[in-house]
Amino acid sequence: MDLRKLKTLIDLVSESNISELEITEADGKVRIVKADPRPLVASAPVMMQAAAPAMAVAAPAVAAGPVAPPAETGHIVKSPMVGTFYRSSSPGSKPLAEVGQAVKEGESICIIEAMKIMNEIETDKSGTVTKVLVENGQAVEFGQPLFVIE
Repeated sequence: MDLRKLKTLIDLVSESNISELEITEADGKVRIVKADPRPLVASAPVMMQAAAPAMAVAAPAVAAGPVAPPAETGHIVKSPMVGTFYRSSSPGSKPLAEVGQAVKEGESICIIEAMKIMNEIETDKSGTVTKVLVENGQAVEFGQPLFVIE
């Protein structure tokens, strides 16, 4: 892989919300993982307990990753990549999939732009679109629910 291309990929990861990027090409495979910039503070709770043993401190619950939306009924179509979600192939054109529309397995239902490449996302199940869970132009994460199909 070209050194300039590798530097561009590293800059892309460091300047974005992406925590990990893996690229496979004919001449090799590259995996870039961004280190967590937050320092680890393991002894802080112990010091708080020693300084004020009579005071109970309740730490707020912190969810690992994004908060899961309420459970949806039906089949969930999830994002296969990180990128920007688009409902149509070009601005102003008709959405590829709308609520109430019947879709067949393998049919394109949206587009996710990643690294200036427009990727058509296909449904993995036939049925009727009952809900669109993402707004047009919104950034999506890997595995994020996009559509509900029943």
